Amino acid sequence: MTFEATPYPEINAVLHELHAGARAILGRQLVGFYLEGSLALGGFAPDRSDIDFVMVTDGECSVETFNELKTMHERIANGASKWARELEGSYISRRALRHDRQPAAHPNLERYSSLVMVRPETGYWIIHRHILREHGIALAGPPPRTLIDPVEPDDLRAAVLGILREWWRPMLVDGPLLRHGGYRRYAVLTMSRMLYTMRHGAITTKPIAATWAEETLDQRWVSLVRVALAPSTDAAPDLDATVAYIGYTCECAERSASSEK
Repeated sequence: MTFEATPYPEINAVLHELHAGARAILGRQLVGFYLEGSLALGGFAPDRSDIDFVMVTDGECSVETFNELKTMHERIANGASKWARELEGSYISRRALRHDRQPAAHPNLERYSSLVMVRPETGYWIIHRHILREHGIALAGPPPRTLIDPVEPDDLRAAVLGILREWWRPMLVDGPLLRHGGYRRYAVLTMSRMLYTMRHGAITTKPIAATWAEETLDQRWVSLVRVALAPSTDAAPDLDATVAYIGYTCECAERSASSEK
């Protein structure tokens, strides 16, 4: 089996290698192999995006299976293609994928890292489930909509609020990651997408959300969003303005949550 799911032959080759390796280890336990994230949503940027995938399994992975998968991923990461190190995804059971708000620990891979057992934060998991259900690309297995219960708009809003409280609000006090220009760019685009979700109860790509923010939000945020959205990475969003934008997003989310009570 070969994949032509993306316009990038090198990425397709890595996906083929990943599927062949997982199928050899999991056998009939492998239910499906899916793309999500920017490749599924249509916002993929070759200079900054990763390859988000989900492997759905029929049951939890044993310790032995996890070790075999970890070895397989280390072998792929040592390949010649740069995309071999841009893989980011999870091995999740069909039962947990169906409706769990927070599944048990399961194998997870971050770009440039090794496979580890992770229990994801509730908010991120709900958003990933929604993107996979509504936009996921099935490379093998049944359509993702048949495996996942619908995620309601208010569930997405609640997920965004939780992520802001758990991850982003603490950065208003101490945010060492924000010292890096690339992370500030990511932060501004992420805040734009979170504001979009709070307003519309839906998930869209970072570029679409940033364009919406330019056209919709107060004028004071326009230049900040434009710098983050620019194709060139020569200029980074201003640190103080980025922190203010994070604070503004947190406040908007809190006000929205309060008004719904």
